[in-house]
Amino acid sequence: MPLTEKELMQRDAQRDIGEELLQSIRDVKAGRYGAVHQVETTEAAEARSRTGLSQIKFAQLLGVSVRTLQEWEQGRRMPSGAARSLLHIAAARPDVFREVLQGN
Repeated sequence: MPLTEKELMQRDAQRDIGEELLQSIRDVKAGRYGAVHQVETTEAAEARSRTGLSQIKFAQLLGVSVRTLQEWEQGRRMPSGAARSLLHIAAARPDVFREVLQGN
């Protein structure tokens, strides 16, 4: 059960944040730290990252909505057909992708 606002204030009033930070540094130096999680990057996110373009600009160049691009980047939807081919080009040769598509 979550703490109430009053309980949070009481708990925080008793904390020594400075000591907690120092202990955290000691733990890291000693090799003790929390779990490390790897986040899988989707092909769409990787391709856009390599081009250095914003979501808005990249979506415009692909001819899709920003929302569609976000769905691809978050792995909720998969691009198909020509969009998938353009993503392959953008990932492999971002310089060519920018040059060709920005020339239009």
